[in-house]
Amino acid sequence: MASHAASLAVFLLLAAFAAGASAATFNIRNNCGYTVWPAGIPVGGGVQLNPRQSWTVYVPPRGHCDSGDCAGALSCTLSGQTPATLAEYTIGANGAQDFYDISLVDGFNQPMDFSCSTGVNLHCPGAGCPDAYLYPTDDTKTHACASNSNYQVTFCASSRHTWWNDA
Repeated sequence: MASHAASLAVFLLLAAFAAGASAATFNIRNNCGYTVWPAGIPVGGGVQLNPRQSWTVYVPPRGHCDSGDCAGALSCTLSGQTPATLAEYTIGANGAQDFYDISLVDGFNQPMDFSCSTGVNLHCPGAGCPDAYLYPTDDTKTHACASNSNYQVTFCASSRHTWWNDA
């Protein structure tokens, strides 16, 4: 397993956007005692986050192609090398709600919390965590929140709490 200093954490920003959906804001925070490199696919690219640094990504609403759609992405490039802890979301799928989850289907490489301002906090401190998808046919871990929510991804979160109470 790679050392923490060389860890890559993939924050999956591959989403199916409905036409007319509002933009979403994602705040990604590193609470680890080491550097992480989160990446947003296809929006955001990637950055180096030193301990206690944050990165804000604004995800614009997008439509979808009538044929050959790639889950709403403009490019069909998916996540990076495994293992990868993934924060996944779908914005405006039914017009009134967004959906989000943590996936460990591609393995675990970073402790992560993922939440939206109108939903529950998903807490995944290690491999096999009960809040995450663990295998491809698991369809029980997706959570809903109101459209136009703000999102928080926190690496190495110390406890189960929501980010907006941390200010």
